[in-house]
Amino acid sequence: MQAKRLAAAVAVTFAAATPLFAAAQTNVQLYGIMDAAVSSQDVGGPEGRTTVINSGNQSSSRFGFRGTEDLGNGLKAMFNLEAGASIDTGAGDSALFGRRAVVGLEGGFGSLTLGREYSPIASVAAATDAFGQGFYGSNLSAFTTNRLTRRLSNSVNYKSPSWNGLKLLAAYSAGEVTAANTPSGDLKGVGVEYTLGGLYLGAAYHVINRLPADEDKESAIGAAYKFDQLGGFEIKTNYMAADREGSTTYKQANLGGSMPFGAHRVYANYQQQKQGNAKGNSWALAYTYSLSKRTNLYASYASLDNNNSGVFGLTSSSVTIAPAVTALGKDPDVFSLGVRHSF
Repeated sequence: MQAKRLAAAVAVTFAAATPLFAAAQTNVQLYGIMDAAVSSQDVGGPEGRTTVINSGNQSSSRFGFRGTEDLGNGLKAMFNLEAGASIDTGAGDSALFGRRAVVGLEGGFGSLTLGREYSPIASVAAATDAFGQGFYGSNLSAFTTNRLTRRLSNSVNYKSPSWNGLKLLAAYSAGEVTAANTPSGDLKGVGVEYTLGGLYLGAAYHVINRLPADEDKESAIGAAYKFDQLGGFEIKTNYMAADREGSTTYKQANLGGSMPFGAHRVYANYQQQKQGNAKGNSWALAYTYSLSKRTNLYASYASLDNNNSGVFGLTSSSVTIAPAVTALGKDPDVFSLGVRHSF
């Protein structure tokens, strides 16, 4: 009898605790995207056209954890850890949570995060890329080596609440350079975004203390508009520049749009890249077909025309193809067929 009473008490206690435990878990979410494609590409080298399996052409393959805790009076604690993965090889990014790793507070004042976060320029670039920063020909080519800064390690970041559609962004990234008489490596960034109905306008600016002579300067402006009366047609444009001390200024401009047709969507983008005498013009097309809310098929094609001094490339969400640095004037192109699933 005593054993039966003990078993009953344990069962009642477990049953009572289970809803509380489940409720606590609702504030933490596991999420991700898995994206892979077969691509036929030609980077202008002696190998000619090759066939490859890519991970992350439309969206970088990833998984992450995010959560919030209600602290009362409109204040929340939040965190986000996001890791990149390569579906083609099974490898992870070099930094485990290199995509995003932040903890912070959210409330009526806006949000304040610490850790590895997206920069103010990254926010403007993401909102004004016709491809959603996926597919070859996206504006992510502006964030490759020695160009603009997309993510900030060792950073403090502030985003204001919306004041009649106006938001302010501010960021400080500590370079953590400790050697005497050496530039700090610190980055300071500010941005402003404005939304009104289908209209988006954004601008951002970074300065980086990298060399003793002067600071590096990065800037971006962009605009987007969604025409609800035209079935959701979107047009997006941006201009970005990286003025790095000791190097000629890199400049990129984009103009593109997309249009949904039921489960179908078509995209197009024109891009120009310049640095000194080098120039590259590219155009790209993409198509998606939604099998469900979380799964779609896609096809894309992009082609870039370099001038005699150019070795610019094409960048998808995770992959860049470009001629060798000595292959001046070579013109890369790539065709991809893929599948994307989110969870």
